[in-house]
Amino acid sequence: MTDVLDVRRLHLRRGTRSILADVTFTVPRGEVIALMGPSGSGKTTILRAVAGLEPFEAGTMAMDGAERRGGQALSGRALRDWRRRIGLVFQFHHLFEHLTVLENVMLAPVHVRGTARGDAAILAQDLLRQLGVEHRTGALPRELSGGEAQRVAIARALALDPPLLMMDEPTASLDPARRQDLGALLRGLAERGRSILISTHDAEFARDVAGGVLRLEGGSVLASHAGTAGPGGGP
Repeated sequence: MTDVLDVRRLHLRRGTRSILADVTFTVPRGEVIALMGPSGSGKTTILRAVAGLEPFEAGTMAMDGAERRGGQALSGRALRDWRRRIGLVFQFHHLFEHLTVLENVMLAPVHVRGTARGDAAILAQDLLRQLGVEHRTGALPRELSGGEAQRVAIARALALDPPLLMMDEPTASLDPARRQDLGALLRGLAERGRSILISTHDAEFARDVAGGVLRLEGGSVLASHAGTAGPGGGP
């Protein structure tokens, strides 16, 4: 099994404070990997560093044929090429409030890849159908439920067909039924070859969904182990 993301000896500081220290992990193709740990342990910072939203001082990242090294800032085309490999879903979704569901999902294909609007609309409608929210294409974000907004955010993140999907605290605002729905959705994406990296406090969700868990504390890896998720969920 190939690794879509390979992070080696990642170090990140803010001023004099060490945020991440010697973090190493991989995300295999078609797997869900969970980053777990208390608040302030570095989970979200790892996602931001991988996404190119935060520089890191030392270490390497390799993803789908591209590589980054600590202390070497990406910019311009190199940064855009790196970010095209990643779909990121923030905890609070950050959908554009003045755009419809369909328009939110069309944005990246039109403005990043230069896809014709008609073709982008077809792609967006297909993604929304796969995620079970095709009936909400004309709705504005404020008209969506929390679960619907999350699925639209996932569709938007997948619009450029990135090999890696990352999600920050995906169950934070979901009730138990919606958590189960999300787990089934993520397992289905992984079974179709998508690699997924999530940060979460939700141990039950991680156990049911993730094929591997990385436990962090104080910016360092305490332990990593295989999860129990399978085609049908947990044990």
